[in-house]
Amino acid sequence: MKIKFQDFLFKFPEVELPVTLSEETLAVFSKENDPINSLMAHQFINVFEDSDMDDMTEYVPCFKVPKTENFHAIVYWKAELLNYQFILMTYDKAGNYIDSRTLAGTTSNGELVIKSVANFGEDWSIYVVSGAQETKADMYDAGTSTTTELELAPDGVIH
Repeated sequence: MKIKFQDFLFKFPEVELPVTLSEETLAVFSKENDPINSLMAHQFINVFEDSDMDDMTEYVPCFKVPKTENFHAIVYWKAELLNYQFILMTYDKAGNYIDSRTLAGTTSNGELVIKSVANFGEDWSIYVVSGAQETKADMYDAGTSTTTELELAPDGVIH
């Protein structure tokens, strides 16, 4: 069964920027937006990812980036075992994949936990702050934090 691209986009409400992507905002998105079903996820998301989708993977639509004239940009949350991510994905107007990038989330290999928070600005700039902590450590060392600046370009490419 083929799902229309417009039906997929309908799952993503357009929001006013700026938006911060964190565990707190995930609670809002999860409460207000129904999860993406596996057929829709396979057709429009997973086919472009490097990882395989399994029965335990969950996708939650977060928002559609406003004022995109030449493309569509969506942010969704992906939950896998020890891997929770906010991902920005762009498509052309016909629904063809352009680009994607992980913006924020939490990942762990059992020994190290890496957390990132992103701020998606009105001008489509994206600031990401990441920090890592050993699971055995009592305190987080803020000196180990890193920052990254990304930009969503007018053609849908993420730099």
